[in-house]
Amino acid sequence: MKTSLAVLILCIVPLLTTSFPFERKGGSSTSGGGKEKRVQYAAWDDVNVLAHGLLQLGQGLKEHVDKTKVQIRDISTKLKIFNRTVTEFGKESQKLQQEGEALKARARGLEDREGRLLNVTVELRDRAEEMQLDRRTLVERVSRLEEKVEGLVQTERNGTDARHIQLMLEAQNKRIDDLMERIRLQQEKLDKQNVRIRTLQSQIQQSRQRGDVPRSPSPDAVVEQRDSPAADTASDCHELFLRGETTSGVYTVQPFNSEPFQVYCEMTPAGGWTVIQRRQDGSVDFHQPWEAYERGFGNLNGEFWLGLEKMHSISKDGGYVLNIAMSDWNGDLASVRLPFTLGGPSSKYALYVKKEGPFSPLESSLGPDANALPFSTFDQDNDLKSDANCAMNLSGGWWFSSCGQSNLNGRYFQSPPPKQRHQRKQGIFWKTWRGRYYPLRSTSIMMAPAEIQENRSRES
Repeated sequence: MKTSLAVLILCIVPLLTTSFPFERKGGSSTSGGGKEKRVQYAAWDDVNVLAHGLLQLGQGLKEHVDKTKVQIRDISTKLKIFNRTVTEFGKESQKLQQEGEALKARARGLEDREGRLLNVTVELRDRAEEMQLDRRTLVERVSRLEEKVEGLVQTERNGTDARHIQLMLEAQNKRIDDLMERIRLQQEKLDKQNVRIRTLQSQIQQSRQRGDVPRSPSPDAVVEQRDSPAADTASDCHELFLRGETTSGVYTVQPFNSEPFQVYCEMTPAGGWTVIQRRQDGSVDFHQPWEAYERGFGNLNGEFWLGLEKMHSISKDGGYVLNIAMSDWNGDLASVRLPFTLGGPSSKYALYVKKEGPFSPLESSLGPDANALPFSTFDQDNDLKSDANCAMNLSGGWWFSSCGQSNLNGRYFQSPPPKQRHQRKQGIFWKTWRGRYYPLRSTSIMMAPAEIQENRSRES
């Protein structure tokens, strides 16, 4: 293209030099006798050639410009692609850098977890040694008491002192029985501590072999029903957690001196909670008689009441905390956590709440009066109000002090609540949070060993 343009220009230049008029010296005019200048013009064919050449030149220049524009567009497109590629490379590099930092953080978390587990293992081993020492001390005391009793029997022969000796023997026998019971409880705790030590050591070994950090379940973890082989001998959900279970769901537990039964376990990063009550949609009628509340009712994957017998079998040795979670129809949440002890059938499953320091306003709907609150239903009036049956006037079964502080087993009312006041007070309420006549949307009651509270405090 460039060669053709050059040839065309070389052809046009001579024509341009001849296409313009120029002066030429000539002879004298015959008519005038004087000199006259004559102007010569290029031939018409030359002009046509010149015009045709200019048209070809313009057409060639246009084609050249069009091709140049196409090439410029191609170059611009390639530059845009190159810029996007550079941007993607930058994002990928930043992502890789963030992943590297996350891996470093996980590695640090693994080291911290291993350190905490080692510390817990050392503490548990020390406690086990202390308990074994206490056991030996108790055995020695029992032996000395037996020797003392035998000495008294041999030395006291006088008939007038027979009654006195008999009373002393009865007192000593009672003390021996008490000491043997304490030895049994200490042995149970020692066995549990040994199981936890072995579980923690196994977790540390597995973590080192895998070289990763065990994952904790998220708040939206999928709930599934599982029966782990370890659940055959676990006494509660927290012991299942110590054995490696981290998924919330239905498990089988067997407290000491109890038949195995199923519970719903809420697994958290701090430990395992045994759920004893859940209200969420009103699918289960909680206005049940005493026998139902003692045995339990409902669906463990939905609404249910675990049962007073099962609750007592899990927490009878003491050292448990109660966690109560509530929500209203605006999506607001509230929770209460209190140390408690639950009595057996002879005490009507009385609730004892023991806390150091004053109760907060939110806790006061259950706490201050719960020195010994028996459980009440409409067919067994055990509440502290002498002139009324709270379970009959309200609904469901609960640890009633009076009829107006709290009742999380009342009737389930959708929002808006009934207009009649006597109907609204039969709902699920917690007076010091939303008032007596506000029916709550959902409730959940769980229990776990007090050590889960201590672990949470240390982590926070």
